[in-house]
Amino acid sequence: MFEHSKSAHWEQQTLRQVLLEHIIEQRRARRWSLFFKLLVLGVIAALFFGLFNKDLPQPTIASQAHTALIDVEGEIGAEEEANADNIRDALKTAFENKQVKGIVLRINSPGGSPVQARQIYSEIRALKSKNPTLKIYAAIEDIGTSAAYLIASATDAIYSDKTSLVGSIGAKIDSFGFVEAMNKIGVERRLYTAGKYKGILDPFTPRIPEEDAFIRAQLNTVHTAFIENVKEGRGTRLREDPELFSGLFWSGEQALGLGLIDGYGDAQFIAREIIKVENLVDYTPTLNLLDRIARRVGASIGFALSLHTGLIQKGVR
Repeated sequence: MFEHSKSAHWEQQTLRQVLLEHIIEQRRARRWSLFFKLLVLGVIAALFFGLFNKDLPQPTIASQAHTALIDVEGEIGAEEEANADNIRDALKTAFENKQVKGIVLRINSPGGSPVQARQIYSEIRALKSKNPTLKIYAAIEDIGTSAAYLIASATDAIYSDKTSLVGSIGAKIDSFGFVEAMNKIGVERRLYTAGKYKGILDPFTPRIPEEDAFIRAQLNTVHTAFIENVKEGRGTRLREDPELFSGLFWSGEQALGLGLIDGYGDAQFIAREIIKVENLVDYTPTLNLLDRIARRVGASIGFALSLHTGLIQKGVR
């Protein structure tokens, strides 16, 4: 009887183990099922919103008189959203639309690439010469300095808030020097170059006066071109001040006194009070459909993975 009881107990234990593993497997299957369902839903949602969301470029549907708005946001650079190709395309589209009664560049940028900025500057000047009756204005928000101010200076007038940061007309190159630190820890720098100055700006070799002079000459060239462009755009509105092109930046209130801006106001103010057409239509280049889908799908997959791995719990974020 004892043997029979022991056998029955063993069978019960085995049955429980089998059932427990079956339940665990079912739970695992349900989690993966949930993951793939969320993934599919994410793709469908991305396609739907990518095709039908309200952020589609409005110029294609703007059939009434309006003011064109173009944002210059963040760093200006070839690989950034605020790049010359994007801004130039938006400007051309706005200038070609007969329903556009004025253009506002809404600037919120600390600057960036002088090359990209000069390309945009030249495009504005060229479009203005072909369309002299269509005015373009700059509205500086929090900041419009360096290369961003260069772009603004090409417009017919610049407006900002009293507390905006404006100016910083200068040029710079950032670098570091680790020579003393390497000497202290006993590290030897071995740099092989073909060309006398190929190692210029290397942070692990001592500064050479001849190289420093060369770098300053290049910066002066960029700075001179910057100054010429600003003077060409702003003309006699600029005040005579020895600090104007020193690289300093000013509040909007100070910038008005220096002739760097023409008044206070934002994009809505310019559209309503200056252009006299309050209807603003955004011409800012946006991500194309495939890019929007890729970003939304990526976000959906990330959420699904986090949910599956337990990084996100229901009701807790």
